[in-house]
Amino acid sequence: MTMQSSAVSPVRQEKNSRQLLATFLRTRRESLDPQRLGLPNTGRRRTPGLRREEVAMLADVGVTWYTWLEQGREMKPSATVLSAVSKALQCTPAETRHLFILAGLPVPAGPTGAECRQAGPASQRLLNSLMPNPATLQRPNFDILGYNAAFCRLMGVDLDTVPIAERNCIYQYLTNAQWRSRLCDESMLLPLYVAYFRAGMAEYRGDPRWEELLERFFAVSSRFYELWQQHYEIRSIENHIKHFNHPRHGHFTLQQMNWFSAPRDGSRLLVFLPQDAEGERILGELAQQTHI
Repeated sequence: MTMQSSAVSPVRQEKNSRQLLATFLRTRRESLDPQRLGLPNTGRRRTPGLRREEVAMLADVGVTWYTWLEQGREMKPSATVLSAVSKALQCTPAETRHLFILAGLPVPAGPTGAECRQAGPASQRLLNSLMPNPATLQRPNFDILGYNAAFCRLMGVDLDTVPIAERNCIYQYLTNAQWRSRLCDESMLLPLYVAYFRAGMAEYRGDPRWEELLERFFAVSSRFYELWQQHYEIRSIENHIKHFNHPRHGHFTLQQMNWFSAPRDGSRLLVFLPQDAEGERILGELAQQTHI
């Protein structure tokens, strides 16, 4: 008996996206109140929400064109036109993003706000609850947003005393001998950091914080600059075994686990877990320390 492939063909996948787009447009249109949008009362409406011609008028597009789009016909709307439709339908940023994804268009950049470089109270409670396991919340550029006491003891650095602008794993590795001494495999780590940062810069190109950090890395480390110029390696963040050195406990290994807590902006929660009884014992002793 011949097995049928379960893979969805590109044509069928595109058709499914058009149908989902049509459903989204219709349900969004029907959820709007004409009076709240300042539209004239033109008598009794047979269906709730706006009429298609009203959406077309608000978006400044043809009624037939919008009708076909909502019917799931094969169309290729431009980003400009789809933005106008999104605005006419009073879409939130999340809904606009969904709309563009279904239409197969690049998602427009959201509004930029003040960059948060510290974890909120709820995130900090989560980090503290993970004790005695070292844990930290980081941005894709390795800025440290939050951390628990176990992480500071693991790295031998009291991050509370470090300026917020310098709370960055790569920057600490390049400039802080104490931080660097806690990590093994120095010959491998720096090329990895370069590969991680290069991959991220391509995704977040134009972000001033990334550009600022790159200039700072160049300024404090000629080796980082050399690797950046000489190699074009790209690496993505992944879970792996990490090797540590401690002046009292010596060499030990921990499992680094990454959970992407905010997938849209790439922020991730890193937790270091013991691999064996020895690692569990060391983390327990580090948690009992009263000093870094």
